[in-house]
Amino acid sequence: MEKQPCVYILASRPNGTLYIGVTSNLIGRVYQHRQNLIAGFTQRYNVHNLVWYEVHEQMESAILREKQLKNWSRVAKKRLIEQSNPQWQDLSPDLALPSMASRQLLLRCSTSCIHASRGSRHSLIS
Repeated sequence: MEKQPCVYILASRPNGTLYIGVTSNLIGRVYQHRQNLIAGFTQRYNVHNLVWYEVHEQMESAILREKQLKNWSRVAKKRLIEQSNPQWQDLSPDLALPSMASRQLLLRCSTSCIHASRGSRHSLIS
């Protein structure tokens, strides 16, 4: 699987609860959130709609951007989303989420990545 560092924002609904994360596998990470494989904030508050993402060349720059965005006001985060996605549409269908046939493999990989990396600040970076 090709690694591509990304910063992303999930929302529970238009103008709803927001979550900002970073990953090197956006398709896999969105799948993990949607299947509630990651215990915590997104599972608790049903935050599953991908409303914004940004691709980076290096993981270090993606992590710095994630930290920057997390410090922004809610108004600034909403403005960022609405610049490219004014209707707050779920962008995940455009990512070509995996077919049923490949979901089992993705599920196994996702689960092993989560279990192998528990405990670190960026434990969900796969």
